[in-house]
Amino acid sequence: MAGARKPGTTTVGRTARRQVGRIARRVVPHAILIAFSAAIVLPLIWVLRVALTDRLTAYKVPPEWVAPRLDNFFAIFTDYPFGTYFLNSTVVAVSATLIALPLAAGLGYAFARFNTGGMALRLFVLSSQMLPPVILVLPLFAMFLMANLINTWAALIFAHLTINIPFLAWILVAFFQGDVAILEQAARIDGATRLQAFVRITLPVASPGILAAGILAFILSWNEFLFALILSGPQTNTLPVGLASMQSHRGVEIALLSAGTLVAILPVFALLPFMRRYLIKGLSLGALK
Repeated sequence: MAGARKPGTTTVGRTARRQVGRIARRVVPHAILIAFSAAIVLPLIWVLRVALTDRLTAYKVPPEWVAPRLDNFFAIFTDYPFGTYFLNSTVVAVSATLIALPLAAGLGYAFARFNTGGMALRLFVLSSQMLPPVILVLPLFAMFLMANLINTWAALIFAHLTINIPFLAWILVAFFQGDVAILEQAARIDGATRLQAFVRITLPVASPGILAAGILAFILSWNEFLFALILSGPQTNTLPVGLASMQSHRGVEIALLSAGTLVAILPVFALLPFMRRYLIKGLSLGALK
């Protein structure tokens, strides 16, 4: 027949489609990964380029490449109180994390073991994270103003607790369930009190998850802007507020801002590799039941 196809034609076509499918399954995931990686890395590379150039060249479009220089990194500490910003961010973020973590762990443990407040209280705690921060900052400002705490570390730390405690409590619930609950029950059967089982069994087993939550809380406090903008002052401004203030009569000091941004993210980059195995293990502990 004139329209009949050769027997081998269909086989060749199927083989070609399989090869194309195999290539696509290999190429597409890598292409997506490269695209997402570029979206994250390229802005950092651009900021690094601007930070290593002089203030005049930083404004030029298209960009002009010059010999790298470190003037901007020294200028942020001499022209601006960047050291004070860094100290304030460190004190507030570390203090808020250290205070919020045990409180959130107790709240999460109560949810996981005793179902305190039922699902209604859990949803209430979660819903507090859905409120726009501006709704919380105005009442806090009024209270701190009456208590004469505006422009103090205490005000910023307390304000960060209103964000960190609900967020951490909701995360830590998962870390106190599953295998951890079974091990704690076995310790209770062997004669341990609830406090002994909690200290000797629950906390060590759930420690990767608790450390992971602590890292997330530190990053959340380190990057917080609105509370610091409203509640802080010249002596207690944190890094996000300090970076936003890098302006002159000519406009934004883009070169100094880039240098300050790189210095501001260094602690986070230094912390994550050090705690990487705990972060991954902790998140996996909460995900796998």
